[in-house]
Amino acid sequence: MLHTQNEFNKTNKMKRLFLIVLTIMAIATSSSAQEIYYEIRSKAQEDLLNPATPPLIKQFSNFKVEALNYMAIKMKEEMPDSSATLLDKEALALNTFLTIYTNALVKNSQMPPAHQVKVIGAFMDASYGNPLFNDPDKDLVLVFFKNGDSMTRFSLDTDWRRAVLAVQQAMKQLE
Repeated sequence: MLHTQNEFNKTNKMKRLFLIVLTIMAIATSSSAQEIYYEIRSKAQEDLLNPATPPLIKQFSNFKVEALNYMAIKMKEEMPDSSATLLDKEALALNTFLTIYTNALVKNSQMPPAHQVKVIGAFMDASYGNPLFNDPDKDLVLVFFKNGDSMTRFSLDTDWRRAVLAVQQAMKQLE
């Protein structure tokens, strides 16, 4: 089956994104517990500031920075006694969630559009359905979720560890 240039470019972008996310994941898992949050956040900020970073990677990096900043602020407000380890576990789970998402996008890029919508919806549902803080400020926490042009349509108020488990289960059901 011949691919159009647009499909080829989309597939290549997804593959590059997947490799970058895997690299970030490898870096994060090799760090000690108290460094994971800062390492993931720093790498995402570097990507945002680098003019050579592709727009798709910048979208993912922007989401990471915003989600991690939100999480740190809310943890200080809502869970002042929580340890840095909890923040690190959530940051690593966010990274894992985005890795699984990227992998699913690449894996399903040749599937019918209706199936791709179901895959993306499973990730959106996993994010939205697993809040960490139950933040009533829906305008803030759903800013990415409501943006139809965003590749990262997820809630900022997410328990990323539970969301990873939920999306893994949803992906099994979609296979």
